[in-house]
Amino acid sequence: MAHIGGVILDVDGTLIDSNDQHAQAWVEAMAEAGYQVPLEKVRRLIGMGSDNLLPAALNLDKESEPGKQMSKRQQEIFQEKYLSEIKPFPQARALLEHMQKQGLKLAVASSAQEDELKKLLEIIGANDLVEEKTSSSEAKNSKPDPDIVKVALDKLKLPAEQVVMLGDTPYDIKAASKLGVSTIALRAGGWSTEDLKDAKAIYDDPADVLANYDNSLLGKHH
Repeated sequence: MAHIGGVILDVDGTLIDSNDQHAQAWVEAMAEAGYQVPLEKVRRLIGMGSDNLLPAALNLDKESEPGKQMSKRQQEIFQEKYLSEIKPFPQARALLEHMQKQGLKLAVASSAQEDELKKLLEIIGANDLVEEKTSSSEAKNSKPDPDIVKVALDKLKLPAEQVVMLGDTPYDIKAASKLGVSTIALRAGGWSTEDLKDAKAIYDDPADVLANYDNSLLGKHH
């Protein structure tokens, strides 16, 4: 394994417990538009941005008028109704602090919109710890397409083999692997070990990574 110099961080479901709320907001936005979609179906698509989620859930193009409307409503519902109840996973900030102390450069690669990402990082208390933030506005396609991860990787100015992605969905793993970046996956976002089997390593949540840090890919970079 190469000397690890940087970490690309997913946020929702990885550092902050928000996947259920995102799914719920999608179901409500879809219902308002006249689509009844079961929560379980949408839940399995969280981690994709709306450009990939809408075609998968409803066979609908995000750039279509109803698609644009629904994406906008999902964000409004999420921010108005659910944002205030969201909590970071235990030790999320502590893990980021520890990585930073170890000299790792941190970059966020999130499918969230910029203003929403800022609020999520505030809840984690992580705005000051992350040098580079990439939101959906900076990339054409969301995960599992590699665009967002690619922008984050470019910002880190490190070769792919010196970077690890921390994520919670198969979409994170797919996006990163297309660029030659290894993933440490967390079950915190609700995905099973089987779903995450293509990751280099799997942990429960940030606290689990921190507890086992020295034996993880991250700790072995010296």
